[in-house]
Amino acid sequence: MMKWKSIWMIALVVVAISACGEEEKVRVLPLMGQYDVEYKTVDGVEVADTVYPTIPAFSYLNQDSVVITSESMKGKVWVADFFFSTCPTICPIMTKQMQRLQAMTTDLQDDLQFISFSINPRYDKPTILRRYIKHNGIEAKNWEFLTGDEAKTHELGVNSFLVHVASDEEAPGGYAHSPAFTLVDKEGIVRGVYIGTDTEEVNRLEKDLRKLLKYEYGVEGSN
Repeated sequence: MMKWKSIWMIALVVVAISACGEEEKVRVLPLMGQYDVEYKTVDGVEVADTVYPTIPAFSYLNQDSVVITSESMKGKVWVADFFFSTCPTICPIMTKQMQRLQAMTTDLQDDLQFISFSINPRYDKPTILRRYIKHNGIEAKNWEFLTGDEAKTHELGVNSFLVHVASDEEAPGGYAHSPAFTLVDKEGIVRGVYIGTDTEEVNRLEKDLRKLLKYEYGVEGSN
């Protein structure tokens, strides 16, 4: 259950470095992930570009059995978490905190997408996800609950969203995962990872996503 801490530390340590040779752009939050450096020649001079990983294309069924892809949500900032409906420990707290965050940001719903990936898709079919949504009183129009290939979902969480996810027979419910909320910008780059069970961390996430939308995308919120 504690394995996620190492990934958490990596995510916090790896921050943005302005890319050489790129047109300068205001960055109000760090760019996160294992970046690479590409070299190219411009006007006879070799310059280096820092390239950050983006969330890869994905396709899932949502709670209504509708196919949802990364392309479906293009042009929005994402807040994502990884959960499973029978989780007896941190998931209920995470869901309540995500619900609170969504309620605090209804003025931004046209530019903000919430995503909850099930890490136990063998059980969390669309009907189960609908039941989970109803049980938690969730009515958000900009929140998708997604279910799909388990191995690919775990890989997506670890490698792209910087979240520890793993099957673990010794963990409560059979899965171990971090309580992370991941903030992703409109280009698909991770911009922050937050402890989704901590109220102050979620409050910080709200401030950061508003800052991101306002200063990097020109979206003014009402709050």
